[in-house]
Amino acid sequence: MNHNDIQKTIESGKTILGIELGSTRIKAVLIDANHLPIASGSFEWENQYESGVWTYSLDNVWKGLQESYQNLRKEVSEKYGVTLKSVGALGFSAMMHGYLAFDKNGNLLTPFRTWRNTMTGQAAEKLTDIFQFNIPQRWSIAHLYQAILNQEVHVKEIRHQTTLAGYVHWKLTGQKVLGVGDASGMFPIDSTINDFDKNMLGQFNELLKAEKINWTLQDILPKVLVAGESAGTLTEEGAKLLDPSGVLKAGIPLCPPEGDAGTGMVATNSVAERTGNVSAGTSVFAMIVLEKALSKLYPEIDMVTTPTGKPVAMVHANNCTSDLNAWVGLFGEFTKTLGVEISQSKLFEILYKAALAGDADGGGLLAYNYLSGESITDLTEGRPLFIRTPESRFTLPNFMRTHLFSSLGTLKIGMDILAQENVKLDQLLGHGGFFKTEGVGQKIMAAAMNTSVSVMDTAGEGGAWGMALLAAHVLNKPGTESLEDCLNGKVFANQKFSTIAPDKKDVDGFSVFMARYKAGLGIERAAVEGMK
Repeated sequence: MNHNDIQKTIESGKTILGIELGSTRIKAVLIDANHLPIASGSFEWENQYESGVWTYSLDNVWKGLQESYQNLRKEVSEKYGVTLKSVGALGFSAMMHGYLAFDKNGNLLTPFRTWRNTMTGQAAEKLTDIFQFNIPQRWSIAHLYQAILNQEVHVKEIRHQTTLAGYVHWKLTGQKVLGVGDASGMFPIDSTINDFDKNMLGQFNELLKAEKINWTLQDILPKVLVAGESAGTLTEEGAKLLDPSGVLKAGIPLCPPEGDAGTGMVATNSVAERTGNVSAGTSVFAMIVLEKALSKLYPEIDMVTTPTGKPVAMVHANNCTSDLNAWVGLFGEFTKTLGVEISQSKLFEILYKAALAGDADGGGLLAYNYLSGESITDLTEGRPLFIRTPESRFTLPNFMRTHLFSSLGTLKIGMDILAQENVKLDQLLGHGGFFKTEGVGQKIMAAAMNTSVSVMDTAGEGGAWGMALLAAHVLNKPGTESLEDCLNGKVFANQKFSTIAPDKKDVDGFSVFMARYKAGLGIERAAVEGMK
């Protein structure tokens, strides 16, 4: 669309807005009738570690949402000379899982416990055994059951439990609903009915009876919706909450709120069988849409769904680039000490590209990027470590290569299970900060996964763009076009992307590194025990 057409689309309220609350940034993306981004706004934030809990304050949630929307509205005004007053549809997504529990008056009963916490091991283990279905520690139901096992006094006061996206949607629309993809990270989903598994609901309700708790899961969980279904409209109160200036109009239709895994699938066109994507940033997770169920339960593999309810094998690691980013920050401090001015993006580019000149296996170096625990490697806490022997080849390229390798180490352990299950992939697409430096993240990921990795031109728009696409889909007449057909025919038909195939030398080098990584996990466990 040309500049004048975009102006008219904005003025007529036919643009679509998607907003995602990620782990380090809240981002709003506005798209036009061709599904292309035309403006964006963002807000940087970080989780806090308070009283042994990883959390975000709800005050900061609203501050971030308001500022990201205000920044988007400002960009619309500056680029197109018009005021954004309304949009055709709106949608919210956020980090999945975690624990947000509210009483009958809508008051938060305990600080938000995010996906990053690893304090629900007892509950996760018991529920996995009862359900014979893997319940990871970060899942909402594990948090709830752990609170019950801990005899936390707030439990009997719970009247509503949801995710971060569900919370925002509820406050803006009054609707206690959730997209099926996000819901699948709260409690197991039966994909034949696209709703919470009835048998497992019954099993959990028996546990509640034994604890003399007078509500059932059906009483407190949100209603499950699939992509394309109506999820309410923006209320007058909701409009003022998002835009305190009062310019934004109420009545805008909303799509079901989704999780960041679902928006990542949409943003990479990975919602059909035999497709997959890897999101790599603060955390890293791979989402593989399955043709058939896995042969057995694997504690390393989460079973979730696409936004339309198809079963997905998810390999999730809590830690990816945070430790690597800290090292780049240290190098940045060094350059400033020398009086050298260099932008952060340029510094990342230089250091990432240096990794390509390293030895294939990282020169015998070893690193663990664990700022927090990792369930796949059975660690409830983390201690970032860098280790070498006297014989290791301690060079900058090897140092950077090792930390990039380490960012994918835990993910690789889970992905190897899917390879053993003979799960087929026609495409694997990458998105997130790990892929920002052209070619480097792709090459490292291709070595780790031993498969070609593609990155789309729109990968930088991320989940907020994926959420905008889901919001646009809610305007289609029900039953006229599937989400898969819409993405293939309207959104990605002319999409450009780059693909990097695995290099045998890199694949072999990563295998050597992984043998070292697995053998050295005892060092990480000793660090957790020895450094409290």
